[in-house]
Amino acid sequence: MSKQSAIVLQARMGSMRLPGKTLAPIEGRTILAHCIERLRYRSGLRVIVATTTSSDDDVLSSEARRLDAPVVRGPVDDVLSRFVLAADTFDLVTMVRATADNPAVDMDAPRRTLDLLARTGAAHVVEHGLPYGAAVEAISCAALREAGAEATEAYDREHVTPFLTRGRRFLALDALAPARVRCPELRLTVDTPEDLEFVRRVYAFSSPGEGPAPLSELIAAALMVNGIARGASGTSAR
Repeated sequence: MSKQSAIVLQARMGSMRLPGKTLAPIEGRTILAHCIERLRYRSGLRVIVATTTSSDDDVLSSEARRLDAPVVRGPVDDVLSRFVLAADTFDLVTMVRATADNPAVDMDAPRRTLDLLARTGAAHVVEHGLPYGAAVEAISCAALREAGAEATEAYDREHVTPFLTRGRRFLALDALAPARVRCPELRLTVDTPEDLEFVRRVYAFSSPGEGPAPLSELIAAALMVNGIARGASGTSAR
């Protein structure tokens, strides 16, 4: 992959439902570490951590650097500006947007989405059908810079890509994820204490091996954990 492409990982310590979740441990490693490892593993891309200028995120910035991930820091609420800053700092032409509450992100998704972005000339590509918390977005940085210059709504500034996907100004593509990893009813993100406990159990059930577990293996482990919980309670755990 070109040096003009990178993965930009959105991260901060502040969270209404689970403060500090980005550095919460799973199997002895922080969620941030799991995200960075999985995003790097098959993509061949740099992972740039985009966090805030808040002093609360100093510890997150230190953890990112410990993991050999460069860091950019920008406004707390204007996440779009953080992504534009990453694009400008590293002179990026395309990027993958990922978020640091997804320790089961699909390792193959960055390449798939960037390849489709390049083949079609789209401004934005996202896949559907993956478990919630396993997807990423591929973005043209030219389009991102336009959004950064023109978006005025708070929602667009906070969520980065709605300005690119709304209306017909930009070509935004919805792709279907490969069948082997399609399981849209499954939740593998970490947003609440219950999510964190669930993903910890999923990782405990997945088989240790060389390198991070493929998403298909984590899906199988998650379905097993759900089945155990369902059998114990008589109802689904989710």
